[in-house]
Amino acid sequence: MTPLRPDTLRARKFRMSRTVFALMLREMATTYGRSPGGYLWAILEPAAALALLSVIFSLAFRSPGLGVNFPLFFATGYLPFAMFTGMSNKMASSIKFSRPLLAYPSVTYLDALLARFLLVLLTDLTIAYVFFTGILFVYDTRTILSVPPVLLGFAMIAVLGAGVGVLNCYLFMAFPAWERAWHILTRPLFIISCVLFVFDEMPEIAQDVLWWNPIIHSIGAVRRGFYATYEAPYVSVPYTFAVGLGILLVGLLLLRRHHRALIND
Repeated sequence: MTPLRPDTLRARKFRMSRTVFALMLREMATTYGRSPGGYLWAILEPAAALALLSVIFSLAFRSPGLGVNFPLFFATGYLPFAMFTGMSNKMASSIKFSRPLLAYPSVTYLDALLARFLLVLLTDLTIAYVFFTGILFVYDTRTILSVPPVLLGFAMIAVLGAGVGVLNCYLFMAFPAWERAWHILTRPLFIISCVLFVFDEMPEIAQDVLWWNPIIHSIGAVRRGFYATYEAPYVSVPYTFAVGLGILLVGLLLLRRHHRALIND
């Protein structure tokens, strides 16, 4: 195989980046541009969820599982979990959403996947920044913030969400019944991902089972960055990345082999 010349390679990268950017703009206009308030709803939805959780649990408990502030504790669990669900669901419908554009030779299924990944990642990181900054500014949380563990936790959840989303992108289109089954099977995920409580407080027998849920490791990493005394020894970065990247590889291989049939179906 003849290697590509540098100028040809640069031209291809430029075309791909331009295509991905165009798909991101189309996604933004479709998702947020057609509804009143637009991107404001991306802020209001988690705000309402965090406010509701904080009010309910503050009435039942004197303090959260970590620290002294309920909004911060729930934000460190809810926002990473929301990134996982948003990333996996959005990427699972990438090809279906961009199917009319995939008829053009310059647009590939990889462009559609990458565009959705980048858009969800940038949107959710911005939302997380707004919420965490706002909570730390409004409340006396007594927090000693360490940014690297927080970024690591969000990187872990982003890779995991992308992997699940890419695999489901194939499975949802190849086996339509799986989409309905997936949404039913994952309904308890919010409860068993340590969003509302701390993994260390669970009974040992429950910890032995829940440890295999990689979302827990990502949330634990984020919370370790906000709570200086929280060591979270159960967090396994290699395990979470291995699960996410492994699922991502399987999904990409399946799409590479079957994407034409799925698009033309």
